[in-house]
Amino acid sequence: MKKKNNKHHIPGAWKNESEKMVKFRKAVFHAVDVGYTEDIQGRAYDFLNLIVILINLVVTVMMTFKEMMEAYGGILQTIEAVTVFFFALDYLLRLYTSSFLFPAKKPWSALWHYIISFNGIVDLLSFLPYYLPFFFPSGAVAFRMFRVMRIFRLFRINAYYDSLNVITEVLKSKAKQLISSVFILLLLMLAASLCMYSVENPAQPEVFDNALSGIWWASATLMTVGYGDIYPITATGKILGTIITFLGVGVAAIPTGIISAGFVEQYSRLQQVGKLVSGTSMQFIRVALDPNDNWIGKTIKELDLPDEVIITAVTRNGEVIIPRGDLELEEEDVLVFGAEPFTDGMNIALKEIKLTSDHEWKNKMIKELDISRQTFIVSVKRKGKTMIPNGSLKLAEGDVIILYSKG
Repeated sequence: MKKKNNKHHIPGAWKNESEKMVKFRKAVFHAVDVGYTEDIQGRAYDFLNLIVILINLVVTVMMTFKEMMEAYGGILQTIEAVTVFFFALDYLLRLYTSSFLFPAKKPWSALWHYIISFNGIVDLLSFLPYYLPFFFPSGAVAFRMFRVMRIFRLFRINAYYDSLNVITEVLKSKAKQLISSVFILLLLMLAASLCMYSVENPAQPEVFDNALSGIWWASATLMTVGYGDIYPITATGKILGTIITFLGVGVAAIPTGIISAGFVEQYSRLQQVGKLVSGTSMQFIRVALDPNDNWIGKTIKELDLPDEVIITAVTRNGEVIIPRGDLELEEEDVLVFGAEPFTDGMNIALKEIKLTSDHEWKNKMIKELDISRQTFIVSVKRKGKTMIPNGSLKLAEGDVIILYSKG
């Protein structure tokens, strides 16, 4: 008969990985995770990351000036090498801790999901093109073009500023409308190219030599840029070009209008939420997690809470943590729950009483108390612990009693 393996699987752990190693990797993950501000290591690493990105971008721009390279070329190249090495190290650390970034997936699957994610690709391209010329010297010029990818690392500051997240939210909410407008623009561009080819090819065969040769002209015209390197010379072509230009003004404005409307809707929604928050009162309770609580190890989003109840804060080691969905609960965490006050027209009241040294209930059992039949003791809090009351529970000095009264 086979023995069952009762070893508890730790979320984010690799097969046969020790608990000590898992905790170490988790600490590394909290340090490198963008936007995790619950400890000083995470805040310090995020600040360092931002500074290194800015230094690298400044150095990259300075290296395009011949005078700067002649005077400080060696220093600039050294700074670039150090900052790019930091990007490479950062990428390796994120690979190492990827199982915590996607806790619901298996470690190998989490690793792959990070590699193919937008952030993973940006992180890889922020350092890989720097080292590739050492192995493929002939492609140095092409690899240098990828240095622009480093600037995308700055988008991670979205984790700190909600105002920047508005852009992402607007693009997501208006994605279908934007795709439709871009599709219309592409169709019009192709139609304009075909029309101009038909009219201008006999007069300018070297300029409009095929149906797609007018795409550059059509894009410049429809976008109202007008570079002037390609243009119609026939009377029919000029008339057609004028009509297409007017169409371009209207069609090119559609995506702009959609995005503008999205911003207005988003800010109106935020203002509406602000009004609701300011006009709705809430009641709060605190709950401390015991060592055996089945919520330990779970993230906030994994908890099965009623729609009317939210976790407003988590207190851990004396610090207040904002309860994001991916926050994992730990032993001795104190959760603060919020809910709307109970108001259904019934005359129900809760009252809190703290027993002093001269209180008449001191050293009495609950069943000995002379209280109304419409009044019940809901809970007794003693030395930070909440106890469910029963008739034989003896009350003591310092106890905090919650009374429920009806009528």
